[in-house]
Amino acid sequence: MAEPMPVLVAGAGPVGLAAALALRARDVPVVLLETDSPGRVRPGSRALYVHHDSLMLLESMSRGTGTRLAERGILWNVRRTLFEGRQVYARAYPPYQARDVMPPFASLRQADTERILLDACVHAGVTVQWNSEVVDVTPDADGVTVKTTEGITWRASHLLGADGARSTVRRSAGIDLRGSTADGFHVVVDIATTAEEQRRDRVFHYRHPAMGDRHVLTVPYTGGFQVDLQCRATDDPEAIASPEMVRAWLPRVIGAVPDERITWISVYRFRQLIAGTFAHPSGRVLLIGEAAHLFPPFGARGMNSGFADADAAATAVTAARRDSAEQAAAVAEFATKRRAAALQNSHAAGAALEHMRPSGGVARTRQFVAARLAPLVPRFGEWLERAPYGPSSPVLSGY
Repeated sequence: MAEPMPVLVAGAGPVGLAAALALRARDVPVVLLETDSPGRVRPGSRALYVHHDSLMLLESMSRGTGTRLAERGILWNVRRTLFEGRQVYARAYPPYQARDVMPPFASLRQADTERILLDACVHAGVTVQWNSEVVDVTPDADGVTVKTTEGITWRASHLLGADGARSTVRRSAGIDLRGSTADGFHVVVDIATTAEEQRRDRVFHYRHPAMGDRHVLTVPYTGGFQVDLQCRATDDPEAIASPEMVRAWLPRVIGAVPDERITWISVYRFRQLIAGTFAHPSGRVLLIGEAAHLFPPFGARGMNSGFADADAAATAVTAARRDSAEQAAAVAEFATKRRAAALQNSHAAGAALEHMRPSGGVARTRQFVAARLAPLVPRFGEWLERAPYGPSSPVLSGY
């Protein structure tokens, strides 16, 4: 009896690795195709915030994986918000003590998350093909044929495209991205720290007086912290993000820092893009993570919603493999629900973006008034604290 065809997953980032784990948890054979080599080095902190729901979901896919992420990450327990140099909100949470449930979140570098997930995949029996960039995808009624750069042709029952914003899988499937890219950009700088220096305070500073009234966010993660500078549309990214310029402005934000502690400098722009559909009409190709949607980073919706995409796609594919008559319905349900979730997450991130870059005078006035009243009326400070992350929603909390 011939062995069943595997499911292919394109992309060994956090979402692709989670998809492979979700499939193996359902006893589905998986081959993971990754462009990079086994010894890849992923620079920068990148997506560093893993929500509680994501930790629980990953734990359900692979026992101990969510726990390892929680143990590797840190839980910063101080939140501070300032406005033009004056503190308008501060809250300290007691250190997290529970050991039988997941913490509210874990903050760690994306490379650490990938390492833990990859280790779980290897133990779960996932076949990983390195140096295997997908170059062509051809779905049909019975499966999907995938060609990679090294000249290998793969045949699978389904393909999950987790190959990121420039997804070859998405393009080969003829699926477009719809949305917009906002004006302006951010500069992100990673600062390494020792264990003794580990910060556990997240600070958001509206209109930092030392930075020409640009917003500045600092977020700690295991082994360091990230400085996020919101730049103006008129700023020159090549200038303000150059190592020389970063070394010039960084001390005004966090104090003196040795050059060797600056480990990564990056520029990102706000993109709100969602695939026209999350599945090819054949039902054989499904999109997850950044192959399917791109959000501004507020609220950490990108990677975390991608984990939920991965689990939902694994559920749909498993049902389709079990009963071919269920394929259309199972894949359609996945595509409909996950696209609806993406639209809600995009709306929430868009609301946060409007707060961060208000287009009208009324919005700016609200922020100024709230900052002035915060010492007298705490709820105004709470609003200034929460608003940069956008409104919460059932789709965000439950994915």
